[in-house]
Amino acid sequence: MAVGIAATPSENSANYNGRITWFVVLSCMVASTGGIIFGYDIGISGGVISMEPFLKKFFPDVYTKMTQVTEISNYCKFDSQLLTSFTSSLYIAGLIASFFASPVTRTYGRRPSIIVGGIAFLIGSALGGASTNIYMLILGRVLLGVGVGFANQSVPLYLSEMAPAKYRGSFNIAFQLCVGIGVLSASLLNYGVQKIKGGWGWRISLAMAAAPATFLTVGALFLPETANSLIQHGNDHQKAKQILQLVRGTTDVQAELDDLIKASDKSKAVKHPFKQIIKRKYRPQLVMSIAIPFFQQVTGINVISFYAPILFQTIGLGASASLMSAVVTGAVGTSATFLALLIVDKVGRRAMFSFGGIIMFVSQMFIGGIMAAKLGDQGVLSKGYGLLVLVLICIYVAGFSLSWGPLGWLVPSEIFPLEIRSAAQSITVAVGLIFTFIIAQTFLVMLCHFKSGIFFFFGVWVVIMTGFVYLLLPETRNLPIESMEKIWRDHWFWKRFVCDEQDYEKGET
Repeated sequence: MAVGIAATPSENSANYNGRITWFVVLSCMVASTGGIIFGYDIGISGGVISMEPFLKKFFPDVYTKMTQVTEISNYCKFDSQLLTSFTSSLYIAGLIASFFASPVTRTYGRRPSIIVGGIAFLIGSALGGASTNIYMLILGRVLLGVGVGFANQSVPLYLSEMAPAKYRGSFNIAFQLCVGIGVLSASLLNYGVQKIKGGWGWRISLAMAAAPATFLTVGALFLPETANSLIQHGNDHQKAKQILQLVRGTTDVQAELDDLIKASDKSKAVKHPFKQIIKRKYRPQLVMSIAIPFFQQVTGINVISFYAPILFQTIGLGASASLMSAVVTGAVGTSATFLALLIVDKVGRRAMFSFGGIIMFVSQMFIGGIMAAKLGDQGVLSKGYGLLVLVLICIYVAGFSLSWGPLGWLVPSEIFPLEIRSAAQSITVAVGLIFTFIIAQTFLVMLCHFKSGIFFFFGVWVVIMTGFVYLLLPETRNLPIESMEKIWRDHWFWKRFVCDEQDYEKGET
């Protein structure tokens, strides 16, 4: 998603003056709150739909199947299209909003897009907490989805463009870390409000999204625009220089500014970035903008993120124990993401992808095997096997949080040249939301039909995506964004597209 610190063509790391300043740290902390809201919305839905008072009020058929029908399969108790619509409506709204967010982010800047997202979050959380019928409930989720579309479009861009190239990975992973914090916060709140007398605890869960949304909206009013955005949509070189001096902590920023101006001049020659991105020379970026968010969703993480309490009830845990188990997995995911933040710019992206893929695959195979052998349709796992499944799920979450969780946002954010950046980021967000919606809408049906095989299904995808990264994704660690095209020219597969197109264009001139 963003801009950076350029270097001479022969260099592999940034060669600009500057350091990490408190100003850039605080700015990125405010922007990263968008990740907390996104994670909160992911985590809160799985908890509230496991609360009996919530189900009684909005989904009585599901409540009846859960509490009164004994012969139904463990895997089918929560199978309801209306119930999944509550979860997935957020993501289809986010998908549509992301296409409006792209021109806003490109034309008016990253900050206005963040503000729009924060306002939509505020209104959506108010509607959700005050809901008296299913229509208000889903409308609130739709507005939260609008906030997701704008925030996911602009926040990762903002973080990457503000960060020094040497630390870009760590700054960008702060977004995923905040997603994890949001999921954990939601799980803790769900566990805390579940037993409120009167059964209205779910209202607190839905309404509390307003807290981080308020912080994001108010904080964004004081955020500086990125130097890239100022040059791109305002051509204000002097103000961009002042911003660079402020965020880099030095007055010597001319070399970086010159590179940003060059990149902006090139991007302004592109009037239709969506047409530009389908050109042959951008084939690597187009493929990655589609493949990476797709693979991120078919890791199976949404089985945990959306429906962790339901999944734990499926294996025989009670409602309260299921919510506490979701807290445990949320804590593990947040801790592993923090570790990823510390090591990503030292270890590199490809190594983390591979290591995380192996962990996820092995744990999924064991989980599927235990559930197939020990649970059955109407059975209950013993306490020992239930604990073992919980441990394996935590291992799986740790593997995801070290790899596809943060890197699924980071890598797309750093590989797009400025002239196609807004369009490519929009595609990345849209693809991610499309498949998030599909999995959210179909998972309970898949669980009912695949049963324990659902883990083998996602495990196969983990093998495919790990091979994809190993063969087709070059290492991007410490490479300035505006020099990123070099990795495609040197790659054994992608060079045929990039170099052939460049030779063609030279022949045309």
